[in-house]
Order: sequence, then structure tokens, then C-alpha cells
Amino acid sequence: MHLRFSAEDEAFRREAAAWLADALAGEFACVRGRGGPGDEHALLDERRAWERKLGAAGWIGLGWPQSAGGRELPLIQQVIWYEEYARAGGPGRLGHIGEGLLGPTIVAFGSEEQKRRFLPPILAGETFWCQGYSEPNAGSDLANVQTRASLEGSEWVLHGQKVWTSWAQWSDWCFVVARTDPQSQRHKGLSYLLVPMRQPGVDVRPIVQITGDSEFSEVFFDGARTAADNVVGAPGEGWKVAMGTLAFERGASTLGQQLLFQNELAEICRVAKQSGVDRDPGIRQRIAHAWMGLQIQRANALRTLSRPERAELAREAMITKLFWASWHRDLGKLAMDVLGPEAEIASGAPYDLTRLQRLFLFTRSDTIYAGSNQIQRNLIAERALGLPKEPR
Repeated sequence: MHLRFSAEDEAFRREAAAWLADALAGEFACVRGRGGPGDEHALLDERRAWERKLGAAGWIGLGWPQSAGGRELPLIQQVIWYEEYARAGGPGRLGHIGEGLLGPTIVAFGSEEQKRRFLPPILAGETFWCQGYSEPNAGSDLANVQTRASLEGSEWVLHGQKVWTSWAQWSDWCFVVARTDPQSQRHKGLSYLLVPMRQPGVDVRPIVQITGDSEFSEVFFDGARTAADNVVGAPGEGWKVAMGTLAFERGASTLGQQLLFQNELAEICRVAKQSGVDRDPGIRQRIAHAWMGLQIQRANALRTLSRPERAELAREAMITKLFWASWHRDLGKLAMDVLGPEAEIASGAPYDLTRLQRLFLFTRSDTIYAGSNQIQRNLIAERALGLPKEPR
């Protein structure tokens, strides 16, 4: 896929680059390059302020329709923004889940009242969201959700447990897939509820990762409540809405992720040149393969986004998670081999790790979370290729 930039696009690039260069100086110079995988706890207050700055300047919701408060920029300019953000060393986004997942879901499936209530705070960088999907027995198999919610008067009352909930301890709201029909099974009888996190009945327990950070948590709902109209779509339509969210997750939001990968690869190249290991033919070949894999990811994300009006997951998007998870895991191995013996040197706990050491440790989980590689292959076989679940 070849991107062709018009004069208008290049003018937008200059505008974005200039704004980022100015904004990431002075007060926000400290957040450059911080907050990525394995560094999630870094400078939280400063990054919250950074989200508000992005919102005030209109850099959140670039692809959202104008009717929803976004700028409705063409895809190519959204790509340019992600490129310039990565090039400038923009920090890991605290508002990513709200902007990239919940916001587009509300636009596609939400009521007019939900749009008026929930979208403006996301655009302003003031409200942060987390995703209540996975459970101890419903991770890759999301249809096995056991968290339940019952309608009592004017409120939904929730009981159950979610796990691996990214940003839960810092989020204001969670979009929760819960079983609202107690007689239902599998995909039926689920609802997509918007639940405030800061209330009695919500217990967030951070899970310490091998990097020493706690990017995700267990979340327990024990009588937590949310208003009856905080259901996206109709009650019982939760599976359809949840799959719509996944379509956005495997689409536009992946572009920002890939630019973070690009920065990691650039750091590996810098270290390789500095140590002289770049002269090793094997290392050079692996770096070249890593670069090619990154280009493949970008091209596939762009072709997935060529039909942005579709809420369901497109066939070409179904390979995304399997591909990038395996690629990123191998990038972590490459980082360790480039570092050489230094890769295994760290002080005692809590570890003061280098950026590449954190990269390696974090990428051990890539092929497991958000649907393991094995589950991804099943999804590709069944939904993209139409193969039967069992041999006939």
C-alpha cells in the first residue's frame, strides 16, 4: 500500500509536528517517551495533564464524526498524526481506551443522550475508561461471561469479577459485558453496561507484573450500581456491541500502537550501532525482518480502516492480534540479543530496568492476553475462513 500525501496533508503534518514540538517542551518535556509498555506507572499526574492539553487543542477524536464533537479528519491525516506523535516522543496515552474504543462504540451504538453525556469528557481528556471483558473463566472465550447484572428499579446491580483490566485503578468508568438474562447461555443474554468505578461495591486489586508495574487489575463487583439507561444498545445485545468495540480495537487504535513499536525498533537499532553488534549478519537480518513485519502491520491496519463505517470485525482484521503479538514477542528477544550480556544485569527488586529490558519482559505476555495465539487461530479458522469447529 502506497500512501500519497497531498499539499493539504503535508500542511497538516507541519501543523501537527510544530504543535507537538512546542507542547512537549517546558512543562511537558518530562513525559517524552514515557508511559509505554512496562512503564505504565510513570508520571501519572503529568500525563493526566497532558491528556487535558491534547483535548483543549483538539487533538483527541481526530477521526470521530463532527456530529460527535470530533474533527472527522480523513484517514490519511489520522495516520500522519500518529506518525508525528511517535516521532516527537509523545507519551503513552491514558485516554486511549476511551478515545479509541468506548467513544467510537457510543457513536455507533449509543443513544443521543449517551453521546451528549459521555463523549465530551473523553474529547476534553478529562474522563478515563477501562474495559470490563475478561474474567477468570472467560478470557479468550468471552462468551462464557459470568458477571451478572439485574435491573432493580432504576439501576443495574452488578455482581462478579473481571480480570486483566487495563488502567482499572486510574479509570473513572468501565464498560462491562455482563449477563443480564440469568437463563441465557453463551453469546445471548449479555448486555454492555457503563459502570462508574468510584463507588461502593467496586474493589480494584492491581496485579503486579514481571516488570514491577501493575498496568492491569482484578476488579470485583459486589452490588455496584449504574443507572438503567447506562446500557449501550438494547439489553441482551451486548455481544453485538462488544464485537463492535473489538472492530475498533483491531482498526484505528492499532496505528498508534504500531508507532510505539517503531520507536522500540529505533531504540534497538541505536543500541546495535552503539555497541557494534549491527555488523553481525544475523542481527542485521533480524532487524530487517522486524522492519518488514512492522510495514506489514501498518499496511493491514490501513486496509482494515478502508471501510470505517463497518462496526463488525472485517476478515482482514482478524489476523491483526496474532501477527503483532508474535512479532512483538520476537522483537523483545531481538532486544535482548542486541544488548548481549548486559540484558541479564539488573539491580535487586524493585528492578531499575532499562527500556529494552522492560520491552522484553512485557512482550512475554503479548501472545496470551487479549486472546491467546491459539484462540486467535481458531477465530481466523471459524470466522474468516468459515471452517467447521469439528471435522465432519
